[in-house]
Amino acid sequence: MVWKINHSTKQQVNRYGVITDEVTLPNGDEKTFAYLDFAKGVCILAFTEDEHVLCIKQYRHALKSWQWELPAGAIDPDDVSPLDAAKRELEEETGYRAEHWLELGSFYPSPGSTSEEIFLFAAAGLTATKQNLDNSEQIELHKISMETLKEMVIDGNFNHGAGLAAVLRYKFMKG
Repeated sequence: MVWKINHSTKQQVNRYGVITDEVTLPNGDEKTFAYLDFAKGVCILAFTEDEHVLCIKQYRHALKSWQWELPAGAIDPDDVSPLDAAKRELEEETGYRAEHWLELGSFYPSPGSTSEEIFLFAAAGLTATKQNLDNSEQIELHKISMETLKEMVIDGNFNHGAGLAAVLRYKFMKG
């Protein structure tokens, strides 16, 4: 049974909506439940001609540290589809366009606290263009072998949730 929403409010804080719902649970109890209303996003596992992966090292203020990630970002209102957003984000963050795209599905990174859905893609047939970073993005581009990426995951040096999901989906789909 779905929870009955008795009252709902939304407060916008920068790019996040904070939703507070007063609900009646299936057992009749009443509860206040809050979560972040978050834009949908994309994450791209991009392969170079020599089978390396384009990884980025990016400063993340929420963690006050540099993090290893795959190229990723929000789906903008101007994007026609998640694939369009993935193409835009790959070029903006890495300075590469891809000729071949494989959809890897989507996932919910934290369904207990956000509405965010992230669409995953693999990309290949890369052509260099020009990086076009937002003014708040500090990104270093790296080409890393899958073996090195695997070691970084095992050692706990690659913790990007969407990146981990993209690698896992790709590996499972590839067989």
